[in-house]
Amino acid sequence: MDKFGTVFSVFQKQQTSLGFGLVALLTAGGEQIFSAVVFKCPCSSWSFAYGSVFLLVPALVLLMLGYMLSDRTWKLFTGVCIDDNSVCRKGKLCACFKVFALISVKAMVAPISWIAVALLNGSYFECAMTGLNSTLYTAAVCEGKPRACEEELQRVPCGKSSMSSSDSQDVLLIIKAQSQTLGWVVIASIMVSGLVLTCMARCRSPVSYLQLRFWRAYTQSENDLFEKMSSEHARKLAERNLTSFFQLRQPAPMETPDAKAWKKISSLYKFGNTDHYYSNLHKYVETHSDHARLSVKSEEGDFVNPSVLAFVDDGKSVF
Repeated sequence: MDKFGTVFSVFQKQQTSLGFGLVALLTAGGEQIFSAVVFKCPCSSWSFAYGSVFLLVPALVLLMLGYMLSDRTWKLFTGVCIDDNSVCRKGKLCACFKVFALISVKAMVAPISWIAVALLNGSYFECAMTGLNSTLYTAAVCEGKPRACEEELQRVPCGKSSMSSSDSQDVLLIIKAQSQTLGWVVIASIMVSGLVLTCMARCRSPVSYLQLRFWRAYTQSENDLFEKMSSEHARKLAERNLTSFFQLRQPAPMETPDAKAWKKISSLYKFGNTDHYYSNLHKYVETHSDHARLSVKSEEGDFVNPSVLAFVDDGKSVF
């Protein structure tokens, strides 16, 4: 399980196509280890269910963890049940679904990598398909083979069939070829879809290429510094409160943003054509400081960000 921890640590931190490549490679390595150490085909009526579970359930787990590790998931859903101004309330369901779909794009990197590598490996697919209760499929795979092939197909992956080793190997090669073909179809489909979606997002970008690169650099730096400074501020506040408690004296003055301020910087970023703020924190600082006009920009803005800017507010851009 440490292997999966490593995968998700990288998955959470990376923001470029190189990061996605690392996620895919680490997931592939985890699948190979899992296949070699854990997977043992039962070669019985359980084969189909067993092989299918190993092929699909880990991918589902990776998908759920992808959602759980996304900052944008919790920015979208935190407080949605009680906040009337939430994105997913007041007739904004279409916008809510669009944001969720964009989150899903990122969350699906690891599960699709798992399925693709598992299909290329072929072990899970072989086990599942030899246990499939389908006369048509069995007849197609066993065409030209002894009758024992159709009767004992479930036992072929374990080498327990009464067929010759040559015939058994031929059957397994057919099923593995089917698995690898599906694997390459999945990979090609995802690559083509990714290229098309990236091109569509880029052509609708409201900012230039170099500004977009600056935006990514800014949001990544803001996130890194926020993690560091918030931890330090929390440590100082805890130290101040504990000192006051144990020494039985009044706490020293210390300012912390109120709940309203936290809510403003925690919401999803809303890009507006009339401003060029790079995050909600940037917008809050510019419009709520002593030297700024409180109404300099609309608080509502444009909710639905262009796709190319979909992930700028969590510092982990996809495009």
